Amino acid sequence: MKKNEILVIYGTEYKELTKQLLEEADLAGMIGERKKRIAIKPNLVSAAPADVGGTTHPEVVAGLIEYLQDRGYEKIKVMEGSWVGDRTQEAFRVCGYRKLASDYGVELVDCQKEPGVAVDAAGMEIQICKCVQDIDFLINVPVMKGHCQTRITCALKNMKGLIPNKEKRRFHAEGLHRPIAHLNKAIHQDFVLVDGICGDLTFEEGGNPTQMDRLMAAADPVLLDAYVCGLMDYRPDDVPYITLAEKLGVGCADVRKAAIHELDAPLHEAILPDRERIMRLSDLAEEVESCSACYGYLLPALDMLERDGLLKNFPEKICIGQGWRGKSGELGIGNCTSKFCHSLKGCPPTEQEMYEFLKQYIGSSVKSPTP
Repeated sequence: MKKNEILVIYGTEYKELTKQLLEEADLAGMIGERKKRIAIKPNLVSAAPADVGGTTHPEVVAGLIEYLQDRGYEKIKVMEGSWVGDRTQEAFRVCGYRKLASDYGVELVDCQKEPGVAVDAAGMEIQICKCVQDIDFLINVPVMKGHCQTRITCALKNMKGLIPNKEKRRFHAEGLHRPIAHLNKAIHQDFVLVDGICGDLTFEEGGNPTQMDRLMAAADPVLLDAYVCGLMDYRPDDVPYITLAEKLGVGCADVRKAAIHELDAPLHEAILPDRERIMRLSDLAEEVESCSACYGYLLPALDMLERDGLLKNFPEKICIGQGWRGKSGELGIGNCTSKFCHSLKGCPPTEQEMYEFLKQYIGSSVKSPTP
């Protein structure tokens, strides 16, 4: 597969489609020697089944493993670290990866339990999980989906699962985009296989899946993410970590230079994310350096409140994020806002807990309006 190629295939037999796509890409030719140590990095952001729209379908990874094992590759591991607030082990179970590992005899590596190793990432020191240093070929299997802080998440951002939880919090404190770009200098992904089956085009956690029945393959994660931006009606410069990664030499963000080959025709018409809805919900929050899980739970909770008709004339901005530590205010979410008059404990609290807390707050505000 050439560096500027992007392959796309459509259908519903996901395991067989995966193997067909990998054959077309000649993945085995890219890997080379059978003795190489191969790591597969899915997106298991939380313990939720893939059909919810936030995690990588196990059928896709099963097709990938079968393809590799049929060609004599035996040293295969699946590596992942769920977002802060969820346990990777639970995600392995709920998302079907424990069964997958048992069926195919591959090892599951919980990156939340891995020690961090400091590396120089183009002038920025980053802690990466030690297990990453013990592989020869990295296959990234992200989900094409939306993200409430970075608009999209796909190949480049998926590497965040290979850093310790403490480092994930630091990434959010520094604004995500620059650290993600530098992370991709520290961790080189050799091949990208994208699960574009039913990603949620609004929220990283999932919950509003869009059926697309599409898989994609690429060798350049920057070019792939730039292509995904176009599919979701964004420009690459709408997602700063893409253009920053290009400047660091990770890849090319100019989709005009891509050779895009669709192996068959789409099954569904293109559906774009509801940007106005996302912006309307995010305007209710005062977000400062929040972690993905905390903010990622808040917007779906607000979405539920809006569907219940409870967000009209919402009385207060909701403060959320590490930037509120030690500060006071009226309404806050998470332990970072513990000094606020009304604060929901948790690191992070769950989506349902946020919903119930805010629903109660709205009810008390209606009963006792501020004079």
